[in-house]
Parts: sequence; C-alpha cells; structure tokens
Amino acid sequence: MTRAFDALPLAIELIRCPSVTPADAGALDTLGSVLKGIGFTVERLPFSAADTPDIDNLYARIGGKGPHFCFAGHTDVVPVGEAARWSVDPFAATLDQGWLLGRGAADMKAAIACFAAAASQYLDENHGGIPRDGAISLLITGDEEGPAVNGTVKMLEALSARGETWSGCLVGEPTNPHALGEMAKIGRRGSINATLTVTGVEGHVAYPHLADNPAPKLVRLLDALLSLHLDDGTEHFQPSNLEITTIDIANPATNVIPRVASARINIRFNDRHTGASLDRLLRATLDAAGIAYELKTTISGEAFLTQPGPLSDILVQAVVAETGRPPELSTSGGTSDARFIARYCPVVEFGLVSETMHKTDEKVRVEDIERLTRIYLDVLRRFFARRP
Repeated sequence: MTRAFDALPLAIELIRCPSVTPADAGALDTLGSVLKGIGFTVERLPFSAADTPDIDNLYARIGGKGPHFCFAGHTDVVPVGEAARWSVDPFAATLDQGWLLGRGAADMKAAIACFAAAASQYLDENHGGIPRDGAISLLITGDEEGPAVNGTVKMLEALSARGETWSGCLVGEPTNPHALGEMAKIGRRGSINATLTVTGVEGHVAYPHLADNPAPKLVRLLDALLSLHLDDGTEHFQPSNLEITTIDIANPATNVIPRVASARINIRFNDRHTGASLDRLLRATLDAAGIAYELKTTISGEAFLTQPGPLSDILVQAVVAETGRPPELSTSGGTSDARFIARYCPVVEFGLVSETMHKTDEKVRVEDIERLTRIYLDVLRRFFARRP
C-alpha cells in the first residue's frame, strides 16, 4: 500500500484550524495523525513558563541513528486583522483560480504540508525505509509568531538532553520575495531592543530654572547613538542598523515641563557583533555624553550564519532542478526560529513566496505547493545519497 500523498489537501486542513498564537485549534492533531499514518513516531512536547502562554509542540521522527534530516516550522499564525477586509473567510482555505487563500497559507502551513508530503513520497520510493539507517524528523512549534519562549528553543533543549542529534535542518519560512526559487536564507541578523529613559524634574514652562527638562537630554543621547557607525557589512550580511522606534514623553499639557522622557531603539546586527557587545557599546556611548540615564535591553536573537557548504549546496541543486535558477543565499529579513536551530546543526531556510504573509488575503499558488513538495523531496534524495 502506497504511503505517498499530495500536500494540498493537508495544507487545506491545516489552514482550517484557526491556530492564532497561542491557540493550536487542532492543527497539531491534524498533522500528527497524517504523520502517524505514514509510520512516524509522533510525540507532543508542551511547555509553559511564567508570564507566557502555555504552548503545545510536535516532534515526529522516523528512521534509525544514521544521518538525520529535520524539517522545522510552525503551525501558529498571526491574527487575521480586520476580517471584513478579507475577500474570503480567513480560515476556510479557499481555492480560487489556482490560488490557495487563508491565514497561514504562506507563513507557513502549506510548507509544513509540503514537508509531510515530501517525506511520504520519499518513504514510498524507498519502500518505507530510509537508506543508510538515516532518519527524518519534523520539529513543529506553536510559538513562532508569539514570544518564542515555549516552542522551538525548549524542544531542542529537551530533545538534545535525551541524546537526539541532527545532521541538517531545513526551515520552511516563506523566503522568496516574488517567485519560487529566488531566495534561500543561510543566516539572519540578530536583534536587540533597548529602552532609554531620562528623568528630570517637572515644572512650569515659564519657570525653567525651577525644573529639569529631560527632553533635550534625551535628544542629545539619541543623537550620540545615531552618530555611531556600527559597521560596513560583512561577506554575507548587510550593514547593521540602529533605528529609533518610539519617543515618548506622555505630556498632554502645553505649559508643563515633563519629568520623564523615554525612547525605544532596535538594532538589527550582523555577525560582527553580539547582543552583549552592542549592549556595552550603547552604554559606553551614553556614558560619554555625561547625562544620567537608565537603559534596559533585551536580545531577541543573535546573528547566525550557516556557511555555504554541503547543506546549502543540496538545496540549491534541488531548486535549480525544479526552477532552472539558483536561489540567492541571503541573510536578509527578520528573525526566525532558525536562530535556535543553528546552535545544534547546520540550518537553511526555504519556503513559499512571502509577498502576502501576515497580510489580508494571504495566499500561495497551488502550483508552487506542488513545486515546493518536489524540491523538498529532491533535498531528501540528495541528502541521503551524499551521506557516507
């Protein structure tokens, strides 16, 4: 009996689960049932932490202790926004003139369906086995679009602690700007957020000598930060950039000098820096201005890079075989859960077209779902053929 199936029906089923973070809404049950049906051992890995929502996750594995290929992704999706602006029900998984519409179609339920379909077809080709005692797994979280606390990072920690290792991983984020085959990610920039606060003494604007206005001081500190030259980029990364995202004084009065002024800053940084080194640079720059301040920083993720090599070569060859062109190996864009996976094994990202992700009427071409399945299947063939 054949194990092989197509990705589209599973993509439709997954989109019909309204799994807006942190809700699962049956998405992991749907995926788990399909994977069990083709021989995977499926387990759920729920995690919780203070001040964060409880999250359920799924890990499915088939094979032995040889070379281990992992597909990674997330079944949670962002909210639909204004539902009235959608031309279809966001969770109906509507097929229309060659497109599949619905929240999560691009980011990234259809790609997860392609993972599973490619694995089913590969197993069918090999009569239910994997050459060289290898293994295939799917590491799927419900917390990528949320705080990313109780998802991939904790799954990797728990699985690694019991001896699980991976030879390579492919994350199915929608990496292509306009057409399938344009771009794959071999790394991502890091991200550090900072809140800068200056406290003064409130007072009447007509009597400034009786007050201490924090606003001009904040402006001088921000100017010092904006004057920083972080770097000129690296071989695989664009230059790091510092952006002011908010300036807040919360003073509705026109005749009052405020007591507190604050601003928020984000730095997207390349592999010349770490979150810790940028924290030190920010504080040294602010200290040099001679103005009292408070700075709080949080690191969303460190920059990471999988150097071009065997894993990216396999992906590029598979993409060329399907699309006729090699994808750009990029590190652009925001953060993804690949930043956690990179601590454990080489990781690349390749998925569907990103144009409509997180937007009204999110959609992907049905043809691209079929083509992405073939690319993932070819990746599996090449991966296990190359492994000693």
